[in-house]
Amino acid sequence: MRIQDHWAEIKGQKLHYLQSGAGPAILLVHGLLGGSFCWRFNVEALAERFTVYALDLPGLGLSPAPRTLDCCMQSQALRLLGFMEQMRLDRIDLVGSSWGGGVALLLAALTPRVRSLVLASPVNPWSEWGRERVEFFSGRLGSFLVRYGLGLPLARRYHRPSLEAMYGDPSRIAPGTLQGYVALGKTKNRGHNLVSILRNWQQDVQALSAAIARVQAPVLLVGGTRDRAVDPRSLDALECALPKCRRAVLPGVGHLPFEEVPEVFNRLVLDFLDRSR
Repeated sequence: MRIQDHWAEIKGQKLHYLQSGAGPAILLVHGLLGGSFCWRFNVEALAERFTVYALDLPGLGLSPAPRTLDCCMQSQALRLLGFMEQMRLDRIDLVGSSWGGGVALLLAALTPRVRSLVLASPVNPWSEWGRERVEFFSGRLGSFLVRYGLGLPLARRYHRPSLEAMYGDPSRIAPGTLQGYVALGKTKNRGHNLVSILRNWQQDVQALSAAIARVQAPVLLVGGTRDRAVDPRSLDALECALPKCRRAVLPGVGHLPFEEVPEVFNRLVLDFLDRSR
């Protein structure tokens, strides 16, 4: 299946995306430190039945952005809506991971054009995990380290352990994964863009609390029992708060099920989309 490389300009910002397949539109929205690269094991399978758009949101992935750009979840949801309008996508299915799952929820609350949602370990108001890290890295010292320390030799020793922590079983990390994520962190102004996200984190989570009640699209929640980034127990409350929600629990899997067990994840997504039509 051919995967095409494209660029768009949304509200004055460059947005890189991959496109493949034919049929109804499905948008793939990456997490905080990811990009379209994250979906390398999913695009081909989904493109057999859908037109797949794997996005790099401005300030993340391969999409550069100025230091001053507001990269918070709410702003990114509006940019996704702008992307839909520019591409003339009347109805979409939406897949979001982690931080991108929060963006997806906010978008679904903005427009009825979201037909269904698949959320992999999404950021949500009931997960307390990582709050102290967010507070530290959005403060003066932490934000300085994020802005200027990502490319330093000292930071490199943490790359592999950080990636392994995202997997339930690190032996499932595919060759080239670490190199791919490290490359995403080298985009110009990346540290400044990350600080913008972190400093708006609590405001975004509050917006999520209000938005979740307005989501009417069918939702599939996918989470691993060994997730160390988003508390798996928080998905119980999120499932209850979403009126049309199904849940898939993956034993022994970590924060990135679409990478760690892609065949399982792809099958779950395709089965869910069949049933939600």
